[in-house]
This record gives sequence, structure tokens and C-alpha cells, in this order.
Amino acid sequence: MLTQTKNNVAARTAWRIKHKLMQVMHSREEGRKLSGLIQIDDAYLGGECMGGKAGRGSENKQAFVIALSTTDDNRPLRVVIRTVTSFTNAAMTKFYTNHVLPGSDVCSDGLSSFAVAERQALAHSVIRSESPRKAAKIPAMRWVNTVLGNVKRSLDGTYHAIKFKKYAQRYLNEAARRFNRRTNLAGLMSRLLTHGAHCPPITEITLRLHQNSAY
Repeated sequence: MLTQTKNNVAARTAWRIKHKLMQVMHSREEGRKLSGLIQIDDAYLGGECMGGKAGRGSENKQAFVIALSTTDDNRPLRVVIRTVTSFTNAAMTKFYTNHVLPGSDVCSDGLSSFAVAERQALAHSVIRSESPRKAAKIPAMRWVNTVLGNVKRSLDGTYHAIKFKKYAQRYLNEAARRFNRRTNLAGLMSRLLTHGAHCPPITEITLRLHQNSAY
């Protein structure tokens, strides 16, 4: 389009193409389930809006859960990143039900709602530390903190502004798909095209009306 169209490409066209491709990635990650040893953490995307609330109450902040499975010798396997309205028992029950297989062993930093894992036929271990920085260095929580930091830095470093309340899940699933398919870089493009060809058509209006389906 850049080389052959008379009028070049509008930013709106580029946005539509990008979000259609992101929607393909999003749809492929929505049903992912983890098993085995799983590290889990809570986080927020976004910052204070001009003239809005500060801190966790900011209108542009979006809460999300990140869970990552590892091998027995603590090598990262797959990740699930899911938006939540808040870190409640109900939200975490839905997260575990949809994304973690029974019999798995969940390791967290002790957030109270993570403990509902024990009601979902899941083992639950708590790792406590003096600060988030020190928690990131603990082997049992190392990879989930590493991937979390990479995801947030990639979003902050690439985009000037994102409407996180509307589109966070799409951006997070895009990041999750790249991580989960990192071992087959040569096949990333062909798989994306194949999955895109099998997705139902989606209009720009539908893309823009999309809201996070947060738990």
C-alpha cells in the first residue's frame, strides 16, 4: 500500500489493519490453559489521565493477572495474561477455571484472592519478600516477573497512549501470543496468516466498539 497507492496510507487504515491482526492473535490465546508448575502475579496497565484520579483509581488503569507455566527445572513454557475488574475471589475463581488445569501447582506472592486456587483442586504456594524488586529475584517467581516487566516495557516504549479500558486485552494477548510462539520464529508469519484466513470478518466499527471482557 505504501508503494502502490496514489494517496499513501492513512493512520486510520494502519490502525484498522493492525487491530484486525491483533484480534486474530487475541482469539487464539483466549482459550489457553496452563498446567504443572505455575507462577502468578497481579499488575496494572496505564497511568493517570489528565485531570483524572491518581493511583489505582485512575480511569485509565486496567488490572490484569499474568500466569506463567514452567518446567520442573524452572524454564518458562507458556503464559496467560487476563484483564480483571479487580483482584477479587470471584475474578480469580473464573481465571483458574478458564486457564489453569486441575492438579497444577500455583505459586504466588500471597495476594489473598490467589488463595482460591485451593478450592479449584490446585496446590498453592506463597512466596513472600520485602519488596517487588526482591520478589523478582526469587527463583520461584523469577519468570513471571521477567515476562511481566518485558510486556509493560514493550507497551510503554512503543505506544504514546492506549485506551487500556477498551483495548488492553487485545494488546496483552498479542504479547502473550508472541511469547508462546517464540520457539518457532520462522513459522510466526505463516501461522498468523492461516489463523487470520479462518477468522470471521470483523469491521472497523466492531473493532472500535470492543471493550475488555474483564473477569
